[in-house]
Amino acid sequence: MNSIAAAEEQIVTERLRRKLNEVNAAAQSHLSGIQDHINFTLQQAYFKCAYECFDRRRRQEEISSCVEHCSVPVLTAQNLVEAEMAKFQERLQRSLMVCQDKYEARKLQMGQSNAMNDMESCVNQSIDESIKTLPHVLGKLKSSLGIND
Repeated sequence: MNSIAAAEEQIVTERLRRKLNEVNAAAQSHLSGIQDHINFTLQQAYFKCAYECFDRRRRQEEISSCVEHCSVPVLTAQNLVEAEMAKFQERLQRSLMVCQDKYEARKLQMGQSNAMNDMESCVNQSIDESIKTLPHVLGKLKSSLGIND
């Protein structure tokens, strides 16, 4: 690979890295309301519930069971968000792997720069499509968590 091709590849790699940061920022932005709901509304309810568990008339096992019961909504919500985001990431990874496979095939067929440009285009399209799904993921999570706008 000559120095011009290496420089072009480095530039494209940096643009791809910025595009990946864009999808991370979009996901965090879309999920901030849900994270606030979990971190404040549900956590607050958990602490209020757990506080009520501490009664001198109760045995330690009863207190522990009560506190554990109080934590269920928070843990359920966190697990739900983690599962949905894992699915989102898996879909994105699969689409990016398709781009990588296309890149490897095109690299064999044509010049390096054309293949790199095609890969950049494919990655941009995959990321843009993934970002477009975030409102649907958010809606599903809000519905599951009973969050009304």
